[in-house]
Amino acid sequence: MQVEHRITINASPETVFRIYENVQNWHTWDPDTKQAFLDSPFQVGSRGKITPPKGMTVPMLLTQVEPNKCFTVESKIPLFRMLFEHELVPVSGATEVVHRVTFSGLLSFLLGPMLSKQLNSGLPVTLRNLKALAEAST
Repeated sequence: MQVEHRITINASPETVFRIYENVQNWHTWDPDTKQAFLDSPFQVGSRGKITPPKGMTVPMLLTQVEPNKCFTVESKIPLFRMLFEHELVPVSGATEVVHRVTFSGLLSFLLGPMLSKQLNSGLPVTLRNLKALAEAST
């Protein structure tokens, strides 16, 4: 199961990526994040934790990082895995930003529909907030 949303931001991929790298401030533009941190720099293999406004803190692992292009975060709990992909595509002096979440594991049939509903309402807000922040900093 997968959820995907996108937006065009009038800022460079570098500007947007700098916002992504500032993990401890994700909560300022992502209403679905109460707290997030990494134990090491923003690179493949770095681990941390993320806490939603409602729910339990879950571990996160950076599984892909290509500066100014993309990064992927994996969060796992027993029998359930969430993959959060973030892509930055340059388009005519702007950046198309894609946020995609994929669910897998035995519990995905149970948790997937509930989380998809939340993400389909939350991701557009997150992307609008990211757009406002990135465009204000250019």
